[in-house]
Amino acid sequence: MTDAEWVVVRPLLPVPGWMQGQGGQPEAYCHRAMLADFPPWDRVYAFFRRWRDRGLVREFHDRVRGQVREGAGHDALPTAGVIDSQSVKADAVVGAGTRGIDGGKLVNGRKRHVVVDTLGLLLGVMVTAADAGDRAAAHILLEQVAAAHHRLALVWADGGYTGSLIEHCLAAFALVLAIVKRSDNMKGFVVLPKRWIVERLFAHLMRSRRLARDFERRITSAEAMIYWSMAALMTRRLARPHRGRG
Repeated sequence: MTDAEWVVVRPLLPVPGWMQGQGGQPEAYCHRAMLADFPPWDRVYAFFRRWRDRGLVREFHDRVRGQVREGAGHDALPTAGVIDSQSVKADAVVGAGTRGIDGGKLVNGRKRHVVVDTLGLLLGVMVTAADAGDRAAAHILLEQVAAAHHRLALVWADGGYTGSLIEHCLAAFALVLAIVKRSDNMKGFVVLPKRWIVERLFAHLMRSRRLARDFERRITSAEAMIYWSMAALMTRRLARPHRGRG
């Protein structure tokens, strides 16, 4: 982590309870050491586990996302998004109870269901076994995303999200689920409107050695790792000097 990145990150980090007079044991290492250095592995894992279980990983990620959106000239709160899923192979440590086979893509592992905003920034993620249906997962994920992002009114999706899900989203969340279908006369690879946005996020995840395969025993750890990865990507973007500066 560079000095410029730390300047971005520091004010966005959640404040430990012991620093706010709420009790608890002071941490042995500062946050910068935890995020950018190599303290003993058990201390690093304890830090990660605490943040994962208390939802602090996502809280930090969401704060960084708000900064990126405002820096790009958008409101911090999104009004539109895109939903899709990605199946990835799972390592041997992933138990049979949280893995499956995606018959369409012939992947034995897990599936990442995500919603991104129109900039391709993550709004929500849910990890399931790879044999989980997209529509069934979307019922849960879209409810979570709609609750967290109250201005969200429109979500684009592919043909795998048709059926009763469309009516359910409108009735339950006042959310329009717009299906972007591939035309029958299209041949080969074709970039489809809106759906390419979420593919950029998937491409970023696959460039990360930790995320090119699912190595996490727990579903919650797998989700937290995705939020960490996207927060790191956005931090680098915020710390990058603006064009035109020397």
